[in-house]
Amino acid sequence: MITETQQSLAQAVVARAQADAAAAPGQSIPLPASYAAELDAQVAAAEANGPRWLADLRRAGAAAARAQGFPTTRHEDWHYTTTAAIAEAAFPSLASASGAVTEGDLSDFTFGHAEWPTAVFVNGRFDAARSTLARLPEGVRVRPLAEALREEPEMLERVLGKVATPEAQPFVALNQGLFVDGLLLVVQKEMEADVPVHVLHVTDATGARGATHPRVAIVAERHSKVTVIESHVGLGDAAYLANPVTEVDVADGATVHHVLVQRQSARAFHVAHVEARQGRDSHFVSFSFAVGGQLSRTNVYTLLGGEGCGATLNGLYLLDGAQHCDHQTRIEHAQPNTYSRELYKGILDGQSHGVFNGKVYVRPVAQKTDGKQTNNTLLLSEQAQIDTKPQLEIFADDVKCTHGATVGRLDQTALFYMKSRGLTDETARKLLTYAFAADALETIEIEAVKDSLEALTLARYTT
Repeated sequence: MITETQQSLAQAVVARAQADAAAAPGQSIPLPASYAAELDAQVAAAEANGPRWLADLRRAGAAAARAQGFPTTRHEDWHYTTTAAIAEAAFPSLASASGAVTEGDLSDFTFGHAEWPTAVFVNGRFDAARSTLARLPEGVRVRPLAEALREEPEMLERVLGKVATPEAQPFVALNQGLFVDGLLLVVQKEMEADVPVHVLHVTDATGARGATHPRVAIVAERHSKVTVIESHVGLGDAAYLANPVTEVDVADGATVHHVLVQRQSARAFHVAHVEARQGRDSHFVSFSFAVGGQLSRTNVYTLLGGEGCGATLNGLYLLDGAQHCDHQTRIEHAQPNTYSRELYKGILDGQSHGVFNGKVYVRPVAQKTDGKQTNNTLLLSEQAQIDTKPQLEIFADDVKCTHGATVGRLDQTALFYMKSRGLTDETARKLLTYAFAADALETIEIEAVKDSLEALTLARYTT
């Protein structure tokens, strides 16, 4: 029996073939008229009511979105992921929150710590009633974008559109032209937040067939430290588009831990972009966890722009059915004596399709670079498939860089050993699968988040 999700993906494959057949090499799917009309409306509104820099930002995003359209599989960065279904659906931006999300609806997504300072967005709009920003740590400011535009426009102008730019990024361009809400988070210099800040994006049934384009800007000033959790979750089984962009400005000596949790509905489309810019002796630590969506893609990019800084990018994706999940990472070593570590793991079942493309780029000036990248994939069925491409582009001669990828099934020796100790074949397989995932989850430093995601993973493979 074919499920509705599988039918949707089958239709997307047909649409991709038709769009790609009609496109010349490198050509995009033209931006649908409905998206173009929304972009024009946002530019006009910014020109009429906003500061000049915001109007310029909108205009640049709209122009880039029009010029780039939606990429086809003939684009190198999108070779294994089609956007035809998103272009064809032409999801309109949601006009208002309009959802009736209760505290009980959110309880499954708070990692057992509802007391953490939390900014809640419902269908792309800030929900003050469900947010708990009065509990912020000392030295941390969090403002919705509308408030930030009034209270500290200079700070917002400094980071918005400066870290994540629309060039060669069609969904960033679309977000830059269409975002209507989001967040500015600033950690003052020398301050260390003692609890995480949680940004929770929720789409409920009233968000069906709509699109959200939230924008989050994180500024960690000199020698500060903060942990930010971004959760993107769906309530129910609606089809929608989530297109979030997060910009992270990490100043000299600062440390930012960023955890991205994607638990969208089974019919959702999710395209996320996280990009960091790092100063001297700074550290950016990222973890991406993805289990939802019928089609999802997550970009995590960072520029190591100061000597002595480092980046740690880890992730785990769990797929089944007909899910498609694409992870793209880029670590650019732009100064000497920088380091990077990267570990992404995937577990694929059913007819799912995973994509991993990790690029480490070393500029000529970036001598003494130390980089290591690993992608491991576990295939639980004969129909599941993975396209993995770890990349190194090195233009310096005094570096230590390695990369590698493995794709395989469960270890038959370990399986035999566990069965010989009295475990059933099914139990042994589920425990070995969980152990494979737990290796990546152990890299999360926030105990409550690690425990919650471990429990979620364990339940997925042991029930």
